[in-house]
Amino acid sequence: MGLLRRCLHILLCTALFAGSTALSVLAVANLPGHEWLLRGALLWQDPAAAAVVTWPVPQQKPAPEATSAPEPVTATEEASAAVQEPQGTATPAPAATPEPAATPLPSAAPDIENPGSIRAEQFGQGSGDGYITLNAGSIRNYTSCSDADLRSAVSTPSLPFDVEVDSDEPQVLILHTHATETYQTWPDLIYDPDFTARTQNTALNMCAVGEKMTQVLNEAGINTLHDTTLHDSPSYTESYDRSYATTQAYLEKYPSIKVVLDVHRDAIEDSDGTRVKPLCTINGEDTAQVMIIAGCDNGSSIRLPNWRLNLRFAAAWEEAMESRTPGLTRPVMCAYRYYNQDLTTGSLLIEIGGHANTVTEAIRAGQYAAEALAVLLGGHLD
Repeated sequence: MGLLRRCLHILLCTALFAGSTALSVLAVANLPGHEWLLRGALLWQDPAAAAVVTWPVPQQKPAPEATSAPEPVTATEEASAAVQEPQGTATPAPAATPEPAATPLPSAAPDIENPGSIRAEQFGQGSGDGYITLNAGSIRNYTSCSDADLRSAVSTPSLPFDVEVDSDEPQVLILHTHATETYQTWPDLIYDPDFTARTQNTALNMCAVGEKMTQVLNEAGINTLHDTTLHDSPSYTESYDRSYATTQAYLEKYPSIKVVLDVHRDAIEDSDGTRVKPLCTINGEDTAQVMIIAGCDNGSSIRLPNWRLNLRFAAAWEEAMESRTPGLTRPVMCAYRYYNQDLTTGSLLIEIGGHANTVTEAIRAGQYAAEALAVLLGGHLD
């Protein structure tokens, strides 16, 4: 091998003096690690040739792969992956909803020019004329029906429907006509007047509350579906028409559904613009108060022939919530409201807090409301 290398060196020298590019390439081709000789030789003999030659890249052993921690999964990604439908069911493709608790809240409000004020108030139960007192909680009568008429409607202890616990078929549907309604994202008692209190972020709007309620009910054996359609986006107008169509589609696909809950939040303000957040304390934690709305047939524009059955359900849920968590509820509102409550005898609208509550307070309220409903429907809680 040494003799061969010496011969090739001699050949290279001869090629250099002879001006032969071909001989130079031939000589260096068999001299591993000596590409620099060929570069120099060609540059001396023919600079143009040296410029166009493609030089071989010395092969190297591949570097060992670096060992690193896996890419972190964001809270939203992790929560979205965890969302699953109850076994044996599928919705008409609602969007996956992030887990509400995955959204951290700022510890303080940002700098706001001319902020508005917020005050907290715990709304109590009513009694006397215009109220129907229940075993726990009450109903506020906003109709021309007599209090005795409403009291008679809710005197029957049984629900107007039967729910099958641990069923493979859906029993409850939760949706949001005004899904983009949202809350405060900081605990400070000020708000940004330029913020409309609406967002398409499902981790911060009504979908977050509905997801918590759905989770509680499913874990209690009440097969529940959650539709996260933003019925009020991009247009607020006719949002109830769109949620009506959504509900009808679910009921046609799943005739087993008995209960339809339209989950909203309220918006309460004083005359001076101060926003009011309905608030109570449960287990030492600030919690938004909730209010059920049950519509009443007015004989003309609002056609709810079974409104008394819906009101019976509302009264039973009110009693269950107020018995388990005193102070959680405001009186049930029975008024001339429609809210698509003619579709089932278990159709109700529930306001979870208001636009001055925080997301955390609202989600906590949704959890307590759903736990009481699970017990009322015969579910099992841990």
